[in-house]
Amino acid sequence: MKSIAIHGRKIKASSVVEVQTLLRQLVSREVQLSVSSDFLKLNEAMLSEFSLAVYGLNQEKKKFNAFISVGGDGTFLETLTHVGSLEIPILGINTGRLGFLASIAQNQITVAIDKLLTGHYEIEKRSLISLSSNQKVFNGFNYALNEFSILRKDSSAMIVIKSYLNGDFLNSYWADGLMVSTPTGSTGYSLSCGGPILLPENENFIITPVSPHNLNIRPLIVPDTSEFTFEVESRTNNFLISLDSRSQTVNDSIQMKVQKAPFQAYLIKVEGVSFIETLRNKLSWGLDKRN
Repeated sequence: MKSIAIHGRKIKASSVVEVQTLLRQLVSREVQLSVSSDFLKLNEAMLSEFSLAVYGLNQEKKKFNAFISVGGDGTFLETLTHVGSLEIPILGINTGRLGFLASIAQNQITVAIDKLLTGHYEIEKRSLISLSSNQKVFNGFNYALNEFSILRKDSSAMIVIKSYLNGDFLNSYWADGLMVSTPTGSTGYSLSCGGPILLPENENFIITPVSPHNLNIRPLIVPDTSEFTFEVESRTNNFLISLDSRSQTVNDSIQMKVQKAPFQAYLIKVEGVSFIETLRNKLSWGLDKRN
């Protein structure tokens, strides 16, 4: 690893020492470091001892061998928008709380970075969701690692989402919203709405309603080769669409098609950290004394 880019948000006081140790470790191994302008701006005092280059969102980023995300899963998703379609591997350092994507705990940083620099890691490829529409949305980065969602806006009445699967009418969802989730996103918003957990290697999408009016409406698992189209009816003529943590308001004239993206997200998984172990720890499975 000769060149690494780092992105993060404001580092809380309890994590400053660990993040500085991370940077010193990389510098001592003669790694060329670049950081996002937001990360530098929010953490100037903490980063003052380091000589760091700054990369811009529109800058050529193919030179980077890897990205490091410092924060929680939300920061990891932001980092993915910096990588775009380049398929540069990302390592997630968790300085937040619940982290399925940012799976490296603070007390594991030194060991994880050593494994990264010595090549003792695997690349885990994760599928992405792609949104196509007749309107320009999300500044052209129309992809998500977790889910695409259609949601009612503010305090408006529930919306009606007519859904089509591969051109066939599926259902009219009377609900607060509807999402199409990837296996990665199955441990996120979809899980909180009653969706199932899928292993990352599953080649499926999950259609999960948000607070449906009819209680017989349940999540549905479909192949990730499926294409979805939607028509939305709202009393206010406006509603929200979101890709992961990014959202914007659109009107009911928008035409939307959702399908698997033509590229993937590359996650760095160091030896000794598995998805099953992360799942068990994050969801506190096994804490019951009977287990």
